[in-house]
Amino acid sequence: MLTAEREQRILQLLKGQEVISVAVLKEKLGMSEATVRRDLQSMHERGLLERLRGGAAIKSAGNTEPLFADKADLNGEAKQRIAEAALALVHDHDTIFLDGGSTVLRLAKLLEARKDLTVVTDSLMAASALMEMGHRLILPGGEFRAISRTLVGPLSAAVMGEISFDKAFMGTYGYTVKDGMSTTDPNEAFTKEQAMRRARSVILLADHTKLGWSSFVKCSCEHLDVLVTDEIEDEMRKDLEEKDVKILLA
Repeated sequence: MLTAEREQRILQLLKGQEVISVAVLKEKLGMSEATVRRDLQSMHERGLLERLRGGAAIKSAGNTEPLFADKADLNGEAKQRIAEAALALVHDHDTIFLDGGSTVLRLAKLLEARKDLTVVTDSLMAASALMEMGHRLILPGGEFRAISRTLVGPLSAAVMGEISFDKAFMGTYGYTVKDGMSTTDPNEAFTKEQAMRRARSVILLADHTKLGWSSFVKCSCEHLDVLVTDEIEDEMRKDLEEKDVKILLA
């Protein structure tokens, strides 16, 4: 089974009994204990279930997005490697868009290594990291979304519609080949779509826990040019390569 199929089966099993052990999941899924434990940890980090010693339980508060500060350090080493790989795609004098994801924020903190950039971002965290670097910095405005510390929604359209980017570096809450990027908030999805439509190259920064599943709102995008990740299953790699998506493994 693909990761997304295993996760769906785990959630189905949990609905039937609320708490389930690794041993039972190993038997039901026909997978190794290591694979089951990795799946449970990934699902716990994304708020899909509660990780327990030796098993998992239903997420009592539902599938809610964690606060920015809570998710910023999840898979921190992988996110840092992804950011460092993405930095190689940024050249002096580029005009770039930086999305509000925690991996994209790590890229923002590395941009002192480049000269004379124009950076447009909806992320207040990224803006804070960039304001002393000397690059040209543009915030398109919008409604403040506290959970992601971004400025999003239709109010950003007036500025976003007048700017073009060499590259848009995007984050995501979930990604599948079929649905593309997805998030938990329609306003955030709106601003993501605006950025991707105005970019000559769309680059997704996503660690492996974001791949293979979809969240609440899809972010429409005609084409993804580059995926920078730390790990990807063979079937997804094949599907993306057939769509001419370049994959960079960090």
